[in-house]
Amino acid sequence: MKKYTSKINKIRTFALSLIFIGFVIMYGAIFFRENQALVIIFMVLGLICIIGSTAVYAWIGLLSTRAVQVVCPNCGKHTKVLGRVDMCMYCNEPLTLDPTLIGKEFDQRYNTKKNR
Repeated sequence: MKKYTSKINKIRTFALSLIFIGFVIMYGAIFFRENQALVIIFMVLGLICIIGSTAVYAWIGLLSTRAVQVVCPNCGKHTKVLGRVDMCMYCNEPLTLDPTLIGKEFDQRYNTKKNR
């Protein structure tokens, strides 16, 4: 079975990976010190990744402020739910705001429009 995590945490992990990818691309420019054009290309690509990460962090921050905050029945901590089904950020307990989905097995496809 695939391990599910909170949607907010997935997007934050993606943004963090963009930062590291940008740094790796920038450090890749060290191998092309003789060719100034390649160094500039690598630096610009790395900078674009880091700027993209900043945009993703800003987007998830705005999205997080609109998310519904609930108390997890398993761990008792406040967590945010995006969509019809989501996981607790702390204990990965499946959560839903839709009364018709209570008791059903967790599936992220419930968040798509064709499964509503």
